[in-house]
Amino acid sequence: MGAGEEMHARTVKMSTPGVLAVVTVFSMIPGGLLSDIRDTQGLEAQQLARGSTVLHHRQKRGWIWKQLFVQEEDPTSQIIGQVKSDSDRGSFTIKYVLSGEGAGDVFKIDENSGEIWTLKKLDREKKAFYVLQAQAINTRTEEPVEPQSEFIIKVQDINDNAPQFLNEPYVSSIPEMSPVGTTVAQVTATDADDPMFGNNAKLIYSILQGEPYFSVQPKTGIVVTSWADMNREAREEYLVVVQVKDMLGLSGGYSSTTTVTVTLTDVNDNGPTFQQHVYTFALPENAAIGTTVGRIMAEDGDIGTNAKMTYRLEDDLNESSTFIIETDPVTQEGVILLAMPLDYESKRRYTMVAEAANNHPDTRFLPLDEFSDRTTLKIFVEDVDEPPVFLSALYEWKIPENAAVGTVVGTVSARDTDTVNNPIRYSIDKKTDATNAFKIDPNNGTIAIAKALDRETADWHNMSVEAKETMQTRLSSSVAVFITVLDVNDNVPRLARDYQPYICEGTQAGELIHLLSAVDPDKAVEEHHFYYSMVPQERINPNFTIRDNQDNTAGIVARRSTFTRKDQTRYLLPVVVTDSGTPALSSTTTLTIGVCSCLPAGHCPTAGVEALALSGVSMQTLVGILVCLVTLTDVN
Repeated sequence: MGAGEEMHARTVKMSTPGVLAVVTVFSMIPGGLLSDIRDTQGLEAQQLARGSTVLHHRQKRGWIWKQLFVQEEDPTSQIIGQVKSDSDRGSFTIKYVLSGEGAGDVFKIDENSGEIWTLKKLDREKKAFYVLQAQAINTRTEEPVEPQSEFIIKVQDINDNAPQFLNEPYVSSIPEMSPVGTTVAQVTATDADDPMFGNNAKLIYSILQGEPYFSVQPKTGIVVTSWADMNREAREEYLVVVQVKDMLGLSGGYSSTTTVTVTLTDVNDNGPTFQQHVYTFALPENAAIGTTVGRIMAEDGDIGTNAKMTYRLEDDLNESSTFIIETDPVTQEGVILLAMPLDYESKRRYTMVAEAANNHPDTRFLPLDEFSDRTTLKIFVEDVDEPPVFLSALYEWKIPENAAVGTVVGTVSARDTDTVNNPIRYSIDKKTDATNAFKIDPNNGTIAIAKALDRETADWHNMSVEAKETMQTRLSSSVAVFITVLDVNDNVPRLARDYQPYICEGTQAGELIHLLSAVDPDKAVEEHHFYYSMVPQERINPNFTIRDNQDNTAGIVARRSTFTRKDQTRYLLPVVVTDSGTPALSSTTTLTIGVCSCLPAGHCPTAGVEALALSGVSMQTLVGILVCLVTLTDVN
């Protein structure tokens, strides 16, 4: 025992408890931070509690332990330290116990020698330190020799992580002809290794690809231009590869790379140019107003705002008034649209001039007249035999679900716009009316109900009706028909499930026994309103009443307080549920309410057995179940 320990020794009539010390066995590891260990007086308290007649005068000890270190990623099982009590004389009367973080999984202790071993390799990036407790136990009495002591095992970093770039991918744009030193982007990397230990996490940046146009500041990762004459028309995009190394770039370190995509933005130094002097289009005479005749495109070497242009048709009342031209904002094409009806017999060809002009000309680069170009449009009208035209683009009707078979829903009508005026026949596309719920008169287009409707099965029908000319051309057209089936009150409401309520012996009058709810296939749930009552002859029921909560639920309420199984084991209660439809429909359900000797919490332990009996189980089976329950109770 050292001199310092002798100063703290206690004078006792029994053997003196030893001092539990942690010994670091890795002399090559530099001394770490010091950690104060709690000095407990639990041993004295235990002795006093057991009525010890020996007064132990012990001064408070301040234990100071050096941290234990273990290098990460070392798979070798090794001794990293030792706990030792000065009461340990080598006679195996003391065993050492280790507890805390990783005890038994990551670390173990030799219970005889107190040596602490590693069991697996550690990863500092997952856990940097472990807090453990050691205790010396007398093997004969199983009593602690010393209060439990706490110490820390710190995982020491090695360079086992490569730096990683953050916020990838890096994309940047700068104007062409930017001066040298223009900031392009800043790349940022991080290293999971310990930044406080050596150079493991100290990073430096360099350029692998992109010189002589770009360079990077070694410490900050800021990428800048280093070439003054970069021209977008010659090259628009550059891929700059930046490397980051740890260990300040020294050999043996790790590295990673990232790519910065640099795009040069444009200046307006090109005007639009048509690639064709004449554009030719054809359009049927029955084309609808707004129909796209065609597209023309003036090419511009610039991009973005500098390439935006506007198309126009030269003023010519005889030609251009029939058409308009708009600029597609996405493709920058000129879209030619029909503005007035065509008639092959009146005019068969249109000729006009179209112009494309830049929206933002920049006379620093070109004269003003070079920011526009012109071309000629020729549009030919084609003669067609037109199909029948429906008088309405869409037909929508509503019909109640209880409408009789044969009821007329509505009529579609189409006509032949040609001078021949051929007869027309109508039909329903069977692929669009899978239920065959409707039929159509082929001569006049009248649609009627073909089979009974049910809104709860299908609340709407969508079909396509075809009109076809009966002559040789047999041209046809179709129109969409939407039929909505309206709801009628044709379903009775019923209780939401098979309720099996029970009442506990000792229930007080006015107490809620069970809550009821109902369902109805008609309408949506939020549109329903249900009314609950008892059948007329039961409304003066001396045992129970129904309380309608006015929120589509109702409660069964006790009317008296003297229910016992000795008097009666079950009661029948007919409940009427009525909906709010017109006419109102209702249903009656008779509930069986069992009387139960409930547990203190209100649970009925025999509810399941009674439910089986009420749902059709034979009396013999029920008696057998009860006998088994009684037998089990006696055995227990």
